[in-house]
Amino acid sequence: MDERSTTVFMILLFCVASVAPAAANTLDVCASCHVNATCDDKRDNSGKVCNCKYGFVGNGRTFCQDKDECQIGATKICGQHTKCHNTFGSYYCTCLSGYVASNNMAVFIPNDGTHCQDIDECSVEGICGEGGQCRNQDGSFDCSCQLGYRVRNGTEPFHPHKDEALCQGQIACSYNLFRLVSSVLLKLFLMTSPNSAVDCGQPTLQEDTVLLSATGTAFGSVATFECADGFVRRSGSSNSLCGADGLWRGLSVICEEKTCGPPQTLPHTNLLWDRSTRPGSVVLYECMDGYYQESGDNVSTCLTSGKWAHVSINCKAKCGPIPFLAHSEVLWRNRSAVIHRCVNGYHSWRGSNVSVCSSSGVWQTATLKCIEIKPPINRLLVSNENCLQWSAEKYEEETETYKVIYSGSRDYERSFSDKRKQFLRSKTDWLEVCLNLLPATNYSIAITALSAGFTAAITINTSLTAPAVPDVHYREYDTPVPILTLHRSPSTLDPISFYQVFVLPIEGMMLFECSSPTNGEPSGKSSSSQGHVAAQMSSSHVGKEFHFTVGDGHFYGGFFNAPLEKGRNYYVILRAVSHWKKDSKSSCVLWAKVTGTSYIVKISSLSAAVSLGLVALAVLLGCTYTGFFKKK
Repeated sequence: MDERSTTVFMILLFCVASVAPAAANTLDVCASCHVNATCDDKRDNSGKVCNCKYGFVGNGRTFCQDKDECQIGATKICGQHTKCHNTFGSYYCTCLSGYVASNNMAVFIPNDGTHCQDIDECSVEGICGEGGQCRNQDGSFDCSCQLGYRVRNGTEPFHPHKDEALCQGQIACSYNLFRLVSSVLLKLFLMTSPNSAVDCGQPTLQEDTVLLSATGTAFGSVATFECADGFVRRSGSSNSLCGADGLWRGLSVICEEKTCGPPQTLPHTNLLWDRSTRPGSVVLYECMDGYYQESGDNVSTCLTSGKWAHVSINCKAKCGPIPFLAHSEVLWRNRSAVIHRCVNGYHSWRGSNVSVCSSSGVWQTATLKCIEIKPPINRLLVSNENCLQWSAEKYEEETETYKVIYSGSRDYERSFSDKRKQFLRSKTDWLEVCLNLLPATNYSIAITALSAGFTAAITINTSLTAPAVPDVHYREYDTPVPILTLHRSPSTLDPISFYQVFVLPIEGMMLFECSSPTNGEPSGKSSSSQGHVAAQMSSSHVGKEFHFTVGDGHFYGGFFNAPLEKGRNYYVILRAVSHWKKDSKSSCVLWAKVTGTSYIVKISSLSAAVSLGLVALAVLLGCTYTGFFKKK
C-alpha cells in the first residue's frame, strides 16, 4: 500500500446489561391472633407470637378476656382512700367519702398523678352546731363543746351526723340544783320570818318569756321562766323570788329571737330566699344554668331548733351529647364520664381515653387518637438493586430507630462473604437507605424497628455487571514472540471469571464484538480476516501481575497459542469475562500490536462529522468507544 492508502481498524465494545429480578417482599402475617391481641416477635427472634393487649389475659389466639385490675386492691392500683371500678379492658377510680380527687373530677385514672385528698369539713360554718368546735381529721371530722357548754346525748368528741349529739349551755343544766337550794332557803325563811303573811301575787312576765313553774305566791316563793317559742335564752337569770315587800325580784333573763343563720350553700345551686332566718323561713334551691337536678329534695326550712332542715339536692352538669372520637367506640359511660376505646383494626396512639363532664358543663374530651393498625415496617422494597425503601408506621414513639443487617454470598465463589450492619433514626413516614450492594451476589436483608420490636425481611440477587477493563500498557512489538504484561486489581471482590487472549491479523476492515460467545471466533468484514483465541486463563490462576508470551506454541485452557506467521501484522486483544449462571459480561482492551515493519498507532484524524457519527453510534448501542487506529 502507498502512503495515501489507509487501513482503518475500528473496535467497538458492546456491553449488554441485564437485571436480575428482585425477590418478593416477605412479611410475617399473624392472621390467627385474637381481635384483642397483638402480633409480636419472640424474644429469641425465632418467629412471631400472639399476645393479649393491655387489660386482657389469655393465650392471644383463641381468647383474650378482660383482666380485673381491681383484684390486686384499690390501694395498689388507684392509691390511698380510693375505690377501684373494673371495666372491659380497663378500669377507673373514685374517692372514698371524706376525700376528693386532686383534679376535682368524679372519676379518674391515676396515670397523670391524680390522687384522693382529704376534705376539710371544718371549713363549713356551724357544722358542729351552737357551742361546738370542729376538729378536722383524715377523711372525717369530730366535734367538742366550747367553754360554758356540755355535750348532750353523747360523749366528747362526737360526730353530729352519726351520734345525734349536740352542745348545751351549762346554765340550763344547773336549774334543778337551784330549785332545790331555793326551796330549802324558803322553808327556813318562812319558819323565822314575821312577814310570812306576805303575798306577791302572780309572777310578772318579762318580754319574750313564759312562766314555766312557781312554788307559790307567798314570801319566798320561786317562779321559773323560759323563753317563748321562737326565742332562745342568751344571758341572765330565769328565776324570780317573792320578796318581803310583796314584789317579784331577780328575773334578768334575756331572750333573743331564734335564727338559723345563712342557709347552707350547695355546689352548682342558686337560692330562692326572702333573706329571713327565723324559724319557719323557707329556702328553695335550684340548679344553676347548665345543670339539672339529678336527685334529692330542694327545699329547706328553718327549724325551731335554730337549724336549717337537711336538703339533698344533687345537681349534675348538662354537658350535652358525649364527645365523638374518630375510629373509636364507647366502652363505658354514665352522666358525667365516658371511657373510649379504638374500634377493631385501629390502635391507640397516646392520649387519655376518658372524657369527663366538668363542673362548668363542658366535656373535657379524651385526647385518645386511634390510628389504623399496620406493620411498623410496610411496603418494603429494594430500588436500583441498591437502596432499601419502606413505609414507617408509628405506634408509641414519634422517632424510630431502625437496625439494618444484610449478608451477601456467591454460589460461584464459596469464600466470598459480605456482612454489614447499620442504624438509622428518623421521624419520617417514608424512608430510604442505600447499602452499596455488590454485583452478582445473593443478599438477605433484615430491618428491625427497635422500639416496636418488629422485623421485616427481603432477599435480592444483584445482577452481573461488566468487569472493569483490564489494566494493560499498550505496546508495539517487532518480535514474533512478544511478552505481554497484565496488572490485575488486588480486590477480592473482583467478579472476573476468566481472561481470553485474541490474536487478529491486520487485514482490511475488521469489527470485533467484545460480547461475542466466549468460545466463538471473531467475525470479520472480509474473507481475508482470520483470528483465533490464543489462550483462556481462569482468574484464580492469574496473580496481581501476569506475563503472557504470544505465539509460544503451548495450550492455555484448551486453546492453542499458535506461532505468529512471518510477514504478517497482528493485533492482540485481551478480554475479561464475568460469568454467573446463564449470564456473562465482557470488557475488552487492545493489548499490543505485533509487526515486522514500522507502524505507528494513533487516534485517527477523520473528519469531525465522521468521528461524531461513530461516537453517536457507540452511545446509541450502549457501548464503549475506544477509538480508531491508523497505519502509515
